[in-house]
Amino acid sequence: MLTKLERAVDAWGGSNTLIDNWLESRRQLLIHYCQLAGLPPYEGEKGHLPDETRVQQFCNLLVDYMSEGHFEVYDQVSTACEQSSEHAKALAQSLVPKISASTDAALDFNDKYTNGVNDDIMMELDQDLSELGQKMEERFELEDRLLEALFERHSEAS
Repeated sequence: MLTKLERAVDAWGGSNTLIDNWLESRRQLLIHYCQLAGLPPYEGEKGHLPDETRVQQFCNLLVDYMSEGHFEVYDQVSTACEQSSEHAKALAQSLVPKISASTDAALDFNDKYTNGVNDDIMMELDQDLSELGQKMEERFELEDRLLEALFERHSEAS
């Protein structure tokens, strides 16, 4: 996921402050995800539950990222796509609902791990992180397609 993020930054970084900030939010979310999941290069001690504070920090970043997309980025990108071409408009209209579908998984994860977490719940963290990671990867791919539609608009206008 971090490699794909680097490609997104290379492709669209510097073109718009809103997109730059959003991609940086994605980077921070992914770093915290990898740390929490114990993925390289953040492998932790095996057999230990993560600190609840780290889980809550990740949840905060997750909700912030989802909100930023829904309430700031998607509207502006969709509007720009609508002004671009019928193809870009249709693509944006088909992608945004698909992106929104992954929000439920993120909010469920947040609710589970921020409302009085106990050891039994924490024992499910690895599996829940794995499932959330799959949803996040799908979401990032759809978001990148949305940005690509915007990028095509700008490259055609040049």
